[in-house]
Amino acid sequence: MLPEGIYKRRKNHNNTPPTVLLVITNCIVLAVLIQLFTGCNAINNFFWGALAILALYNVYTIRRNPDEYNWINAVLYIVSTLLMIVLFFYFQNQPHSC
Repeated sequence: MLPEGIYKRRKNHNNTPPTVLLVITNCIVLAVLIQLFTGCNAINNFFWGALAILALYNVYTIRRNPDEYNWINAVLYIVSTLLMIVLFFYFQNQPHSC
């Protein structure tokens, strides 16, 4: 027999921390933006606009959940953001087949 509360989940089935969701969202959106709006010769202006909207979403999410961003989570968020910037410049400098 299984205990009665074993399959009960938290409210709204929300088991993933907001910090992890923010990092995953940033990675997916940046990957899609790089694929769609960066070319061989130039970067489309829509890329920078969408990146600004993503930054506003980040500020909104961090302001909405300030208790989730302790010291360790803040460092991980900053490291993931820096890693995405480095990957952007790395992929931009790779040879393209245009």
